[in-house]
Parts: sequence; structure tokens; C-alpha cells
Amino acid sequence: MAVLQTSYTDQVAPGYPGMVANAETSNRISRTVKDAGGIAFGKPAFEGTDDHSCSATGTAAAFLGITIAHEALAQLATSTADVYPTTASVPIMTQGVIWATAGAAVAKRDPVYATAAGAFTNVATGNIALAGWVFDTSAASGALVKLAKR
Repeated sequence: MAVLQTSYTDQVAPGYPGMVANAETSNRISRTVKDAGGIAFGKPAFEGTDDHSCSATGTAAAFLGITIAHEALAQLATSTADVYPTTASVPIMTQGVIWATAGAAVAKRDPVYATAAGAFTNVATGNIALAGWVFDTSAASGALVKLAKR
């Protein structure tokens, strides 16, 4: 029998972007992707221009929540892994705790802002405030972090 894997990491990652972090009370909605490039897992989602649609870009007033990863999403030949393609139905967490990637060094309880590129930061200047969301853990830039809205 062929060997499929010969090396293992010392510690398994605690989560991945878009993974629901725990069993705390949460609220989830779904919307249809309108962006040609789709929306990645664990990214901010904003109201789209059509009814029941969403986009990866928008304003603070149009912020819906954070996209939830779906492990059973079939990857198409024309799509990218871990991205909901155009016209896909996207689960969005509007309240709860979810894993994401920090776009800057952050501290627990810092308010969450989204950059134009969809990164999560604690820097207010030039970024979109995500009302009620805070960093639930501290993290270095590029590291996994929990975001929470309770």
C-alpha cells in the first residue's frame, strides 16, 4: 500500500477562516453572491444591489455579517478554493463567534474594522466600522483570531 502522508504538524490549527468558533448563541442568514470574484470564507459581507444579495464591498450601514465556511462547497473548475462563487447561496453570521484572519496586530476586546480589501483590523482610519463586533482573542497580523458579536 502506498504511503499518503509521512509528516505531521506538532499541533493542529484551532480553526480556519469562516469556521464557527463555538456553540454560543448565534444568528445566521443567507444571501446570494453578486460579485464576479465571489466572496471568500471568513470575510465581511455587505448588502448587494439586488434583493437578497450580498457583496464583498460596501459601507458600514450595508454591513450584514461575516461569511461562514462550508466544508461541502463543491469547487468548480472555474472557481477558487474557499470562495463562494457568483450566484452561490452564502451563510452569513450576523451575531456569534467566528474565526477569521487578523489584518493587523490586534488585542482582545479591540473594535473590529474592515479594510476595503476585506481584511479585519483594529485601525479606524479609512476603514469600515463593524458595529458591535470585537476581537475575542489577541493575534499578530496574518494569524487566526476570533471575532465576536454578543
